[in-house]
Amino acid sequence: MGESGCGKSTLIKTVIGLEDISGGRVDFMGFELKHRVSQRDLNLIRELQMVFQNPNATMNPSYSVGKQMERPLRRFKVVPKDQIREEVIRLLRAVKLDEHYYHRLPNQLSGGEKQRVGIARAFAGRPDLVLCDEPVSALDVSVQAAVLNLLSEIQQEYGTTMIFIAHDLSVVRFFSDYVAVMYLGEIVEIGPAEAIYAPPYHPYTEALLAAVPIPDPSVRQERIRLSGSVPSPLNPPSGCRFHTRCPRRTLLPEGGTICEEQVPPWRDAGDGHRILCHIPLEQLRMFDPVLNEPEEEILDAREGLHASTSHHDRATQKSA
Repeated sequence: MGESGCGKSTLIKTVIGLEDISGGRVDFMGFELKHRVSQRDLNLIRELQMVFQNPNATMNPSYSVGKQMERPLRRFKVVPKDQIREEVIRLLRAVKLDEHYYHRLPNQLSGGEKQRVGIARAFAGRPDLVLCDEPVSALDVSVQAAVLNLLSEIQQEYGTTMIFIAHDLSVVRFFSDYVAVMYLGEIVEIGPAEAIYAPPYHPYTEALLAAVPIPDPSVRQERIRLSGSVPSPLNPPSGCRFHTRCPRRTLLPEGGTICEEQVPPWRDAGDGHRILCHIPLEQLRMFDPVLNEPEEEILDAREGLHASTSHHDRATQKSA
């Protein structure tokens, strides 16, 4: 997670092979992912699939849903040729669409239905890793929970790992096992999902959480506003990349001049939770929680996410 322009989409596009890697190394299943997708082995392409942000741009308007879903099945030889149609129908049902969608054209589908087709097509090759680039941001709020739970159900059924990009931090909290926070092309905090939402925070994570709108008036929320504009990722600031906007650097001696001069160290908060910051963990732990939610409310929200999906599916079946 991270604000627009921080490099989230670019990162996963380098993994999938749509962008060149400018530095670093990516290893997956014993392969180094250094080539573009057109130069990769077919077996590696099968194991890495992607659900894009805009479902309209990923479907050919001239071909039916069934024909477009057949393509990965034929290309990757997932099932025998005489079973391809049956497998397409099975995939459609897996994303809560019936077999009548097989002959429909993309312009006959809603945005949510197109994204369901995109999800089914991504999982058609039974990949080990699916990259999801904000797959619900273009959808109405009424169908977002349904699509998210659909992804979760399919992930559990196939045992597939997902890298999920989202702006909605509440979605990230209830959907992900681990969270990485990115700022200006650099990961500044990483750890288990629940650990990210309680102190110690990276100051940037704290600001992101403070920007999440909470409709419940009984929930107390801190207000943190970052000053200044986002620097150019082509010419990032020296030292800590966040120092030009950090509201917490005054906690350090001499106004945080060390932030301007030196790259911050990784602070280990335990259980895989790490923070890239000059401020000691003892001080970061003293921050007040941004979201003062009781644990039972978090559990209720999780249950509500599933309940809203069930309600949406029943409504879809009635209308069909």
